[in-house]
Amino acid sequence: MKILDRYIIKQFLLTAVFGLAAFVAIFVVVDMMENLDDFLDKGASLSLIVRYYLYFTPEMIKLMIPVALLLSSLFTAGRMSNQNELTAVKSSGISIYRFMTPLLIVAFTISIAAIYFNGWVVPFANKKKFALERVYLKKHLESWGKYNIFMQESPTEIIEIGYFDVDSSIAHQVSIQEFSDTNQTAVVERFDALRMRWNPDPRSWVLEVGMRRVFGAEKEFVERFDSWPIGRLHFVPDDIEMKQEKPDEMEYPDLKKFIENQRRSGNEVSRWLVDLYGKISFPFAAFIVVFFGVPFSSTKRRSGLAVEFGISIGICFIYLVFMKTSQVFGYNGSLDPFVTAWLANFLFLAAGAFNLARLRK
Repeated sequence: MKILDRYIIKQFLLTAVFGLAAFVAIFVVVDMMENLDDFLDKGASLSLIVRYYLYFTPEMIKLMIPVALLLSSLFTAGRMSNQNELTAVKSSGISIYRFMTPLLIVAFTISIAAIYFNGWVVPFANKKKFALERVYLKKHLESWGKYNIFMQESPTEIIEIGYFDVDSSIAHQVSIQEFSDTNQTAVVERFDALRMRWNPDPRSWVLEVGMRRVFGAEKEFVERFDSWPIGRLHFVPDDIEMKQEKPDEMEYPDLKKFIENQRRSGNEVSRWLVDLYGKISFPFAAFIVVFFGVPFSSTKRRSGLAVEFGISIGICFIYLVFMKTSQVFGYNGSLDPFVTAWLANFLFLAAGAFNLARLRK
């Protein structure tokens, strides 16, 4: 690695770390001011508030990484241009492409690391944060609970669970209804049981203390039982818990499995596919904004850090607004989920390539 590369990378990383810390701190202060009344009303202790924002920090970092890298690229290239360092680099025969190479390599490396961070670390922290909100702040209760759970085993089979005990993996007040293939309103078979127990050894479910009813064309057949091995279903106890989680709480493999189960059940999965692809596409925003920002700021301007800061905020705001707007069309199925997740990246990458083509090499 050349001395120039080390110099550029050092300036870039120092500014990025400083910008990320500053943005996260601002984020924490603003959110704390918004939620302080809720914390006080619920009698939250200082340790609880610290834990809450400790778990919230990864989500903030995920959102602020592109902003910090864009600010760093604008400031690094802009400062070198204003101090004629970039002019000296070009006069020595180094093109703008070569100048950008170490910055793009670092940004791409950060994007790859952010995939793991976004797909595994952030959901784990979000799960802890949402748990605190549900218990102490009484938020997100509409998407969480152990009561009145419905699982669609297949397009013709629905399972209703009155209460699920996570510790013992026992479902209480269970009803399994099988509908006709030709008439979705006609029940052909139904199980009603006090309990459904999970047997981890053969990985199967067993109904306990209930009755089985078969509905025929002429009469109804009723059979009582103390134990009925229902066998393997397409879900396990972890899936019942996962059903109550938000996509932000699910790690990448869990969300992928959840989508597969929903698709097999005949449900529309566009919304969850957008979130799944977004766990991969959003980390690459860090690379895209650097590719966009360096050509933008490599032209000499009379501007200071405040202007670069404002530009980075504005560009990232436009990126996020465009991403959220396109998600609406992806959620309702009007736009392909993959295209939805990557559309903002493709457009900003094209804008960066256009800026780069306009520059004198």
